[in-house]
Amino acid sequence: MHPEPVTPVSPRPVTTTVFTQGWRDLAFLHWAVDPDLVAPHLPPGARPDTVDGATYVGLIPFRMRRIGFFGLPGLPYLGSFAETNVRLYSVDEQGRRGVVFSSLEADRLLPVLAARWVARLPYVFASMQVARAGDVLTYTSRRRWPGPRGASSALAIRVGERIADPAPLDRFLTARWGLHRGFLGRTAYWPNEHPEWPLHRAEVLQLDESLTAAAGVPVTGAPDSVLYSPGVDVRFGPWTR
Repeated sequence: MHPEPVTPVSPRPVTTTVFTQGWRDLAFLHWAVDPDLVAPHLPPGARPDTVDGATYVGLIPFRMRRIGFFGLPGLPYLGSFAETNVRLYSVDEQGRRGVVFSSLEADRLLPVLAARWVARLPYVFASMQVARAGDVLTYTSRRRWPGPRGASSALAIRVGERIADPAPLDRFLTARWGLHRGFLGRTAYWPNEHPEWPLHRAEVLQLDESLTAAAGVPVTGAPDSVLYSPGVDVRFGPWTR
């Protein structure tokens, strides 16, 4: 089946809310790569999602805010922490576009343990900081558990103008309405929905990272796309197949 269109809001609204999250101060760094590099890292039934013959490796640091469950108020401490994920771009046999997480660094141990045990997502415990001074944001992360210990990222960006009309590539990299994960030899899909991303151009001032290499999808050189968003509030529905 052909991939579904890239849309600024979800083509499949979430009708049952399993949990909610706030995503704040996101930096989106992406490198174009050969789909053959990504394919071995995807679960059964998913293939690399491509645009103009390339797929992408993403490095996305941000602040998680108040994870909540089943419509209850979000948790102010355990549900709020810094996070950095390395993600890949996928499409399944039903044409649903999504992401596959290669790793997710977080600086709160209990949510890391819960996500690894309950959702079987590759969360890892890290020492992290997100700071802002005017239009400059800095994100730092150093992995603590499990290994490889010391995998790290140090990033500084300068936020630029708001993008009034996002380009097709901007949409492709940010408007992802679910995640794919292997489950009992098949691929499960975890849908989400949120308002349209408010996106800004951004400039990299500093970048020194080894998280993509630790995830098995190393990248080189300057990123091909750099974006920033102040964030959105997100709802996740139940897993589907």
